[in-house]
Amino acid sequence: MKELLVILINSVLINNFVLARFLGVCPFLGVSKKIKTALGMGIAVIFVMTLSSIVTSLVYNFILLPQGLVFLKTIVFILVIASLVQLVEMIIQKVSPVLYRALGIYLPLITTNCAILGVALINLIKKYNFIQSLIFGLGAGIGFTIALIIMAGIRERLELADLPRSLKGTAISLIVAGLLSIAFMGFSGLVKP
Repeated sequence: MKELLVILINSVLINNFVLARFLGVCPFLGVSKKIKTALGMGIAVIFVMTLSSIVTSLVYNFILLPQGLVFLKTIVFILVIASLVQLVEMIIQKVSPVLYRALGIYLPLITTNCAILGVALINLIKKYNFIQSLIFGLGAGIGFTIALIIMAGIRERLELADLPRSLKGTAISLIVAGLLSIAFMGFSGLVKP
């Protein structure tokens, strides 16, 4: 149980996929203008990361490894992720058309979000079992969502701030992202190896 808690804390805070590993930066910057949109995107990423961790773990251990097809893992994982994103897209379009329109192009781009493929590949590198892969995928998705919501909250406040013209927009967003990354480095001593 303690080991699972360490994996969860590690994936949420210490090795946060956006702010420590710098994976998934495109949707992090693109969808973090409003908290509501960031929350919707975060929930979709949590769902896709967790499910893709489960499915890729099962596919790798029960199909690719026994058949000697390990060299196909990246292609197979991308197909699994693309299928799950299509499923999420259909569900969001049906359940919340407003959120679907707000997410726009970023929702199908979850397919190419390198953080999701990164979770699946790190599960293999660290030789996580099924439960560990599930916890790692869930934690990575929660960490991604936390980073996205914090950034969205700051950007909403910055819209109201009196900033010099040269700092408005992308410049201040990149500065804030860098400062958040430095702040998350403070979690590095939280869990001892």
